[in-house]
Amino acid sequence: MLKTVNSGDPALTRLLSREFTVPDEVAFRVDEIVQTVRRDGDRALCEYTVRFDGVELTPADLRVSADEVRLAYREVDDGFLDNIRLARERILDFHRQQLPRSWFSAREATWLGQLVRPVERVGIYVPGGKASYPSSVLMNTVPAVVAGVKEIAMVTPPARGGGVHPYTLVAAAEAGVEEIYKVGGAQAVAALAYGTQSVRRVDKVTGPGNIYVTVAKQQVFGRVDIDMLAGPSEVLIIAEAGADPVYIAADLLSQAEHDALARAVLLTPSWELAGRVQEEMAGLVKGLERREPLELSLANGALIVITRDLDEAFGLANCFAPEHLELLVPEPIDWLGRVKNAGAVFLGPYSPVAVGDYLAGPNHVLPTGGTARFFSGLGVESFIKRINVVHCSYRGLERLGPKVIELAGVEGLPAHALSVQVRLKERED
Repeated sequence: MLKTVNSGDPALTRLLSREFTVPDEVAFRVDEIVQTVRRDGDRALCEYTVRFDGVELTPADLRVSADEVRLAYREVDDGFLDNIRLARERILDFHRQQLPRSWFSAREATWLGQLVRPVERVGIYVPGGKASYPSSVLMNTVPAVVAGVKEIAMVTPPARGGGVHPYTLVAAAEAGVEEIYKVGGAQAVAALAYGTQSVRRVDKVTGPGNIYVTVAKQQVFGRVDIDMLAGPSEVLIIAEAGADPVYIAADLLSQAEHDALARAVLLTPSWELAGRVQEEMAGLVKGLERREPLELSLANGALIVITRDLDEAFGLANCFAPEHLELLVPEPIDWLGRVKNAGAVFLGPYSPVAVGDYLAGPNHVLPTGGTARFFSGLGVESFIKRINVVHCSYRGLERLGPKVIELAGVEGLPAHALSVQVRLKERED
């Protein structure tokens, strides 16, 4: 099931070198879709919805109605409502702590500062069709709400009957989203970026999707901002000999079940623990659904690495820069300072990634593919802009101006120098 290797094995090198690559045919197809939606608007959205989702819609049907949302509430049970509201409140509480403030300070006859302003209009992509991901709705929407975004438009593929899964609609309503469209894939991203007759263009697009959605986001970046280029899900677990093999096996499987390209890695100095994890996984996987992606993921993207010690394990983990990092070691908080690169860290035996996916509070939209080396997960700061403010009095310009003139001269920009000189000369006259 899982291959077990030592830290010098080439299999580890291959795993560390994962990259986001796009087949040429996918890039070409996505470009064609984006340009067609840009040119034909709603007509293209409806045509692509028939072709890819098997659903016939008219432009008037694209937007989810208030009646559809009300009906969705009747189709979910009270337990779901309680859970989604608990999740929303916990996510709200966490993200409120991230909210930055505008600031100003005075120094040497000048005052400087920053205005913090939210992005005005955001588009949220939520996977749909047969599946429902209410947690993705909350994770993408709540930080935007906390940031103060005025308009949030959500897009999601319709199910075969032409509607949207009730769990998705209810989660959106609970998060405060009132503008929802039944459109998915690259065409949905194009609609958000360029606008159509029914969908007004946005300033930023966030949310996970398949390779076509990801490539579409890559192609429209610059026209709009995007959150990140999300790759396959990842978990890396660092565990010492006394860790519970059942917990480790279950957590590796929880990420492997996402898709066939998911990555699930255990780093441990214990051969005995590695063997016990293998045994537990063989038993646990028999009782799970989604066997095909699980088995493909375990065969191609899962690995147990035997390290010399925990020090080497942390070094390898920082090179891998995983989306999710679990520390199943004694006193895990004492090791937290060793973590340099990770999307999120889960400490101790009772903090599985699944808790973070749904209810803990931090965002589960996290960097993958090693991008945690330079990128952070989705948060309030993802939906704000910082606007620098400069006020210089004449006394301040007298002090700084001559130095500005000198630096402008070094860079060969005489008009820059002139813009200061005319002000200083005016006061002299």
